[in-house]
Amino acid sequence: MSNDLLDLARDVAFAAGELVYRRRAEGVTVADHKSSPVDVVTLADRESEALIRSMLADARPNDAFFGEETSGEAAARDGGTSGLTWIVDPIDGTVNYLYDIPHYAISITVVEGDPNPFTWNALAGCVLNPATGEVFTATAGEGAWLGDTAIHAAPSVDLAQALVATGFGYDAEVRRAQGAVVAQLLPEVRDIRRMGTASLDLCFVANGRLNAYFERGLQHWDHAAGALIAREAGARVTGFDGVAASREFTLAGAPELAAALEARLIDLGV
Repeated sequence: MSNDLLDLARDVAFAAGELVYRRRAEGVTVADHKSSPVDVVTLADRESEALIRSMLADARPNDAFFGEETSGEAAARDGGTSGLTWIVDPIDGTVNYLYDIPHYAISITVVEGDPNPFTWNALAGCVLNPATGEVFTATAGEGAWLGDTAIHAAPSVDLAQALVATGFGYDAEVRRAQGAVVAQLLPEVRDIRRMGTASLDLCFVANGRLNAYFERGLQHWDHAAGALIAREAGARVTGFDGVAASREFTLAGAPELAAALEARLIDLGV
């Protein structure tokens, strides 16, 4: 069943990606703001989610839906008798999208259980970058893929040799604290990247473009698909002290490196 679910996720992601890419060429309209004036929602975010939700409902009417641009908890309660929930980010990296930076993604995951990373069992996930056409996929227990090529996380390296990615929240005080941590970590690693799309950062860990990634404050839809893909590629994906990755903390990397990075981040007060 997982392969059928992945096929559906991929088909829906490509349909949404085509819409999003076309809207970007036509010009982006900001529809609203979320947590702060710089945390935007575009009309394309809403259109993409509506399309994804409609296609999933047509294909699997008994599944629940949890998306960024709708009332996810209410949606999950209103729909679903199958025990499966679709976790959807219709455009991850909306600010990149707004500025026409070709690093944004459609992220679709199907999980067994409620939309709770501490209890769900992720079955299949797809992350598509509409600007480049790259599509990352995974099904539980069957590995991770970039297109038709199997991918694997990079081997562990010393922290000093690690290329590490992170992200920042939209609240000014949160960003100030995150910046202070990065300022202390930067001299201790190869370099740090902040590319603005969590799902793709996790996929870049999965195929070795990054050694590690960490961030606090991610929503479920930000990390669900990327976390599955990275884990299936051999990375350790975790929160603090071995709990599941969540809004509290998400870390991905080769197991030994992830452990070393987690310890150092705790020392730095992340």
